[in-house]
Amino acid sequence: MTLHQADITVVGGGIVGLATAYQLTREYPEKKVFVLEKESRVAQHQTGHNSGVLHSGIYYRPGTLRANNCRAGKLAMEEFCRREEISYDICGKVIVAVNDSELPSLEKIYERGQINGVNCEMIDQSRLHELEPHAAGVKAIHVPETGIVDYVQVAERMAERVREAEGEIWTNAEVVNFRRHSDHIVVESEAGIVESKFVVTCAGLQSDRVAQLAKEQFNARIVPFRGEYYELKPEAHHLCKSLIYPVPDPKFPFLGVHFTRMIHGGVECGPNAVLAFAREGYRKSDINFRDLFESLSYNGFWKLAAENWQAGFGEMWRSFSKTAFVKALQHLIPEIRGEHLVSVPAGVRAQALSPDGKLIDDFIINESERMVLVGNAPSPAATSSLNIGKIIVEKLAGQF
Repeated sequence: MTLHQADITVVGGGIVGLATAYQLTREYPEKKVFVLEKESRVAQHQTGHNSGVLHSGIYYRPGTLRANNCRAGKLAMEEFCRREEISYDICGKVIVAVNDSELPSLEKIYERGQINGVNCEMIDQSRLHELEPHAAGVKAIHVPETGIVDYVQVAERMAERVREAEGEIWTNAEVVNFRRHSDHIVVESEAGIVESKFVVTCAGLQSDRVAQLAKEQFNARIVPFRGEYYELKPEAHHLCKSLIYPVPDPKFPFLGVHFTRMIHGGVECGPNAVLAFAREGYRKSDINFRDLFESLSYNGFWKLAAENWQAGFGEMWRSFSKTAFVKALQHLIPEIRGEHLVSVPAGVRAQALSPDGKLIDDFIINESERMVLVGNAPSPAATSSLNIGKIIVEKLAGQF
């Protein structure tokens, strides 16, 4: 098998991997960049099952990688879309407190938004109904700078630009081995072998396995959670004008069901969050026994389940009961009825879970000799992807 030469090899053809390759070709056009993607096309997993939100950064703990990258990454993404003539819409969103008990949590989110530099405003019920006439709530935060975009289109355009810069993108190229040498790393894939001076791994749902394959330390495990969605039928589109989000339950690590207007039309509702029985398990019937065994044999999963069993049971019940799902949606829009909803494809979130049962809620970007590993990239990774790529390039540049 032919041995190919590269300066940098990126493992993973999702939006973070492609943004990294794109930034590399812009900053260092003389360097040869390879991208290895195990699927037949790029952007097939988390990028391709993304809600398409351009996040503002209002939720994230100040000073974290998520908070810092989201703000800079959103501006970079908007500039990329303008330059590439990719449609996006700064439609705004509201985060709604449906009763007085949620007001303290709403206030904390607002305070975070102020610290993070987000353009946001606390609004009363009257102003909420001007923005979203059908939304229930006693008070809300209006975030006018939140937007929507098609991240698959963005990723595919990044791939085009990488190829135009003489970069190579291999599909059907699952990585099976790394062989380290003093001055290079040999990356063996099902599509061929690349001898590379540096390697970046952006493997998403497989990030812990790729880290293990590369003998990189990563003290967490990826546990997949499936997010199931419905879409509003056209006759109900008028019920949601932009994005309507709940106040997150501080005792539960997921955001809760919400309404998201999509860039190509329509309104998506969801997701709930249930354990997926396969890392790429987009349907309830998808079972991978290796993946399931790894999740269920992990102490961190059982600690998480023990702390969140009531909320977790509610998520599972909504997975099997459309009536329960509708009831959850009615907290935000009381007029929603079951006949307004049609099921649409689910997504799977690659959630890094620590051994003590804590969901790792920040990006993990680890650096070692000749390698940078992205170990955890939860939302808003797509929004932040260009800035994450920039950070990775800066880390590599220190070793060039």
